[in-house]
Amino acid sequence: MGLTARDVREIAERLGVRPSKRLGQNFVLEQGTVRQIATLAALTDTDTVLEVGPGLGSLTLALLEAGARKLIAVEIDPVLAGELPQTLAAYPDQVTVLTADALTVTQDEVGTPSVLVANLPYNVAVPVVLHLLAVLPSLDRGVVMVQAEVADRLCAGPGSRVYGAPSVKLAWYADARLAGTVPRTVFWPVPNVDSKLVKFTRHDPPGGASRQDTFAVIEAAFGQRRKTLRAALAGWAGSAPEAERILRAAGVDPGARGESLTVAQFASIAAARSM
Repeated sequence: MGLTARDVREIAERLGVRPSKRLGQNFVLEQGTVRQIATLAALTDTDTVLEVGPGLGSLTLALLEAGARKLIAVEIDPVLAGELPQTLAAYPDQVTVLTADALTVTQDEVGTPSVLVANLPYNVAVPVVLHLLAVLPSLDRGVVMVQAEVADRLCAGPGSRVYGAPSVKLAWYADARLAGTVPRTVFWPVPNVDSKLVKFTRHDPPGGASRQDTFAVIEAAFGQRRKTLRAALAGWAGSAPEAERILRAAGVDPGARGESLTVAQFASIAAARSM
């Protein structure tokens, strides 16, 4: 059985825990939401799940009940991490709890998980997802719950008003799509915004240039997104004329703006610098 709203509040009271704004803690009270996430994760008996921010264990229990064979829970709050084994006592051999910051966790610490599942605070959602995809090549898919605005940004395509550096960087690693809306009322405390679910599946990165070189172009382009690429990339290239030369070599219009380009075109620009 999962945790009810009453269970969540009773555990928090017993521990003397009040949700931390600094850590972006909003605990899920409604079991239908965590079951929906577990279903979207589509776990198989060969998957190892990495759950970031398990909190009091609501989603963790839903994942275990959905058939997670092995689960690594990364929790930054030592009080919550210390309580999780008791909440998950029915699954003693399936769960490893690691007290750590997901922004700095390494493969040596978590091994080779295949699925990421997480309820992420809005202020660290993008860096956490990008960091984990970078350091854990074994992650081949995931489902994350994030603030609605962040979800829209992560899943946006070229030409969208909210398409930006996070959209392109995630597209380097994976195909992402929106997978549902979560009303703010399922959380305690109730946040000021609704959340959305993002589902992603890893793919091969575009060819032509390294991730570091491609991301440098992306950051330069969106650092001055109102400018044309010729102007926005002048600092990166060394001068505006050199930026124009590189852009033309990559087959990209120097008068275009970053929000119109695909991740493959950014990789082509990075590769063209050495031509």
